[in-house]
Amino acid sequence: MSTPTLLIAGCGDVGSRLARQMIAQGWAVHGLRRSPGKLPEGVLPIAADLFDERCPAAWPTGPLDYLVYCLAASTHDEAGYRAAYVQGLKHVLGWLQQHGQRPRRVFFVSSSSVYGQLAGEWVDEASAVEPSGFSGRIMVEAENTLLHSGLPATVVRLTGIYGPGRERLLTQVREGYRVAEDPPLYGNRIHSDDAAGLLAFLLGSDAAGKALANVYIGVDDAPAPLAEVVAWLREYLGVTDWQAEAQVRRTGSKRCSNALARQLGWVPRYPSYREGYAAIITEAL
Repeated sequence: MSTPTLLIAGCGDVGSRLARQMIAQGWAVHGLRRSPGKLPEGVLPIAADLFDERCPAAWPTGPLDYLVYCLAASTHDEAGYRAAYVQGLKHVLGWLQQHGQRPRRVFFVSSSSVYGQLAGEWVDEASAVEPSGFSGRIMVEAENTLLHSGLPATVVRLTGIYGPGRERLLTQVREGYRVAEDPPLYGNRIHSDDAAGLLAFLLGSDAAGKALANVYIGVDDAPAPLAEVVAWLREYLGVTDWQAEAQVRRTGSKRCSNALARQLGWVPRYPSYREGYAAIITEAL
């Protein structure tokens, strides 16, 4: 079998972790980002701005087996999201067509913001997609852009990514962060290594001839109330002083299921926030 070729469009944190995993498996990996000097060793660099419709000069001219669109918005407003997730994706799909490339499958990294559930409901890939905010609406538009492109495609809805360099909650807890316990505000998380690991698993599964679904949710095994996570971190870190008043975060509350990915055979390295945060804290010592 020839060496599979992968292009990661938006090869930042999760994309770089994915690139390392696929290179270790013998894949040829192209990485597209504005600053190619930050790409991991072994990645074939493509310097490009996905907001520019002009095809980058370094775009590979040969066949591409797989493409993963893994961009993070540079600004968190409606214009920034549209540019990153809809316009950028359309540019990439156009560049594929321009070069006569038809990947075996294209993966788009989306998020759970497409779900509008607010009362702690369990959510899976069959749940109603009714986003309440602009981010979710734009993600749905981007997902549909890919799923209706005529290319084999899979959407991976990652949510609550944390890991080295993504430690805001740890900082808040050390500063005495305290949140309201009632009603419970359920959140969903996935360690950045597991986010990349799920993408790597899906790529390998498709390459091995396994049938993939159009959509997978990427989370760990244990959605948990934010207050529970904060209390556990406070004890683990030995934080004894915290804010007198509990903060109330009026954001969505839902519990996302990873059952479909697990049914395919994926197993997260960090099944809950406990293992994931413990690893981050230990590595930082």
